Amino acid sequence: MATAQFQEAIKLFDLANSEDPNKETWEGKEYPKEVLYGERMTAMLEGFDAEASEEVQLAARCQHICRWEIPRDSYEMNRPGYLKWRTELKKFHAQKASEILASVGYDKDVQEKVSFLLQKKQLKRNEDTQTIEDVICLVFLQFYFDPFIEKHSEEKIVDIIQKTWKKMSEKGHDAALQLTYSDLGLSLVKKALGL
Repeated sequence: MATAQFQEAIKLFDLANSEDPNKETWEGKEYPKEVLYGERMTAMLEGFDAEASEEVQLAARCQHICRWEIPRDSYEMNRPGYLKWRTELKKFHAQKASEILASVGYDKDVQEKVSFLLQKKQLKRNEDTQTIEDVICLVFLQFYFDPFIEKHSEEKIVDIIQKTWKKMSEKGHDAALQLTYSDLGLSLVKKALGL
């Protein structure tokens, strides 16, 4: 049963993300982009790991908190620029989340654990970090893969699927293969994985 503290933190994460000027329409309703992303992360986590700890649930919901405040084009549009942007975002998300968690009375241990997860520390070695990464990849494949296909070459898409697959656990792979894909999406997944 979710505590009042947990519910308040989720409410404040969503409130912060409701400031997102970027909008996305889903099933006829317009959302601030990062509010919808947070809801998708929570729903995917519930299906993937119903026993996930409170810290994992919090980290899933605030994965992209206030992401628009550090736009991608504020860094060089190349691989080093992309990596620098991602590193700065992780620190930024961790800081924002910690402030909100502190404001609702979560102790330092919880703040540090959520911060650790948001920074993807010990991927492949820490079970909770891996769960978050698997859920991120599943949300991408379920909701953002087809729009991605429209913008990129087949070669790039195959490369991205292969990189995504490497980040995931066996459990993540199994879940990814149960998702519903468009015909084109499925053919590209199969090609990337040699299926």
